[in-house]
Amino acid sequence: MKRELQIFLTAIMFFTRIPCPKWVNHEPEFLTKSSKYFSLVGIIVGAIGALVYYAASYVFSTEIAIALSMVATIYTTGAFHEDGFADVCDGLGGGWTKEKILLIMKDSRLGTYGAAGLGLILGIKFLALTDMPVYLIPLIIISGHSLSRFIATTLIYTHPYVRDTEDSKAKPAAKSMSMGMLASSAIFGVLPLFFFKTWWVFATIIPCYLAKMYLAAKFKKWLGGQTGDCAGAVQQFSEVIFYLSILALWKFI
Repeated sequence: MKRELQIFLTAIMFFTRIPCPKWVNHEPEFLTKSSKYFSLVGIIVGAIGALVYYAASYVFSTEIAIALSMVATIYTTGAFHEDGFADVCDGLGGGWTKEKILLIMKDSRLGTYGAAGLGLILGIKFLALTDMPVYLIPLIIISGHSLSRFIATTLIYTHPYVRDTEDSKAKPAAKSMSMGMLASSAIFGVLPLFFFKTWWVFATIIPCYLAKMYLAAKFKKWLGGQTGDCAGAVQQFSEVIFYLSILALWKFI
């Protein structure tokens, strides 16, 4: 039990800014296994965003409440996945070889492709959430964060880690995943969907996974596999696809 708790807290520490006990660290043994709690971390991050939205909606408009919830989730994760998405946009947009793309992605500076991509994906996320039924927004936020993180873990499972640098903190978490770890992530990833009053919501898994396959094909072509930034990009992309899928299904079903 204590060992499993340390693995979970390692996931909290690695994927968020939430304070953890001092005895929790980036020990590779626990960091490698922490990915199985990626989706559970998504539930926690989404719950923080939902709580901020719920509280803010009593004072401000729906639009402002959603904006504040997005600020809360980004602050909670330290823009961890948004940074990965921006790095991938810069890398694939500006590089034409594996080495060049990886070099650009490792650069801490934000380029034109990254800025444009990040601005667009956050804008679409905001607009999609403002178009949702108000009473469902908290649940949709939680579901979007959990399901998208499960989709991101499938990339770790299906594609090899390609960075050669041994000093990367992300390497143990992004390096490998067993079927059991993937199953654990799947359980937490789809859990919030059971709280919807209709089963059609599970159909959103299909476009989210197709979005992952689209990005994974690009990663395979240009990199030969994935990096931590790639997993972050998949999380962001599939989260937005989930929101758009909810809107589409809400309209036609």
